Amino acid sequence: MTRALLAIARDGLDDHALAERICRACVDGLDVDGAAISLFTTSSARETLWATDATAALLEDLQFTLNEGACMEAATTGLPVFVADLGHSTEAARWPVFAGAVAEQAPVGALFALPLHWGAINLGVLDLYRTTPGELDETQRRDALAAADTATLMLLGQRTDPAPDRPGHDTGWVHHNGGGPRAEIHQATGMVLAQLDVSATNALARLRAHAYRHRRPLLDVARDVVDRTLVFTEDMN
Repeated sequence: MTRALLAIARDGLDDHALAERICRACVDGLDVDGAAISLFTTSSARETLWATDATAALLEDLQFTLNEGACMEAATTGLPVFVADLGHSTEAARWPVFAGAVAEQAPVGALFALPLHWGAINLGVLDLYRTTPGELDETQRRDALAAADTATLMLLGQRTDPAPDRPGHDTGWVHHNGGGPRAEIHQATGMVLAQLDVSATNALARLRAHAYRHRRPLLDVARDVVDRTLVFTEDMN
């Protein structure tokens, strides 16, 4: 599952196109019938980037409108929510209005809501559904959680990488002359790696999360790290 997501090329994709490919990969790779991705906006509202089908879109609309459901709980708590049988009395009592509306309007048996978060950054939620009730087994749960983590990093990268139209942009890590934005980000990643004793992937994710949280370009954050005006510690995000 993770390999399928990592194989998605991001060049030239906007947020919606990337969300579409992530959702379709989840439907193909996980035992679910539909998927949707919603992101938080700066106004604390939420935007559905993509839904694979009419049922997935309806589930998003109902939860936003009624302010309850698996997606809303995952967004609020930052924890994954697995609902094996939405028609079960316990789950119906958990979200009575939402469960009743779904029962009337959509063939949904199970819901799985996975927060898209990295550290203190909560981007939104990846929602998955099945038309029939059924739990995710241990392997499927692990794959679903890994898919959410990978999707989070992809969306963070989408929103914080240097824009293609910026001077000196290159599709590789470093320009042929050894300079440019990617080289500075690569250098900053190495410095954060040393500061926190983490992997390169984790160090780059920390840079991206910091840029996203503070609404700054990734390149500016990288330059601060290289200039040593910004030092990463374990208790910062």
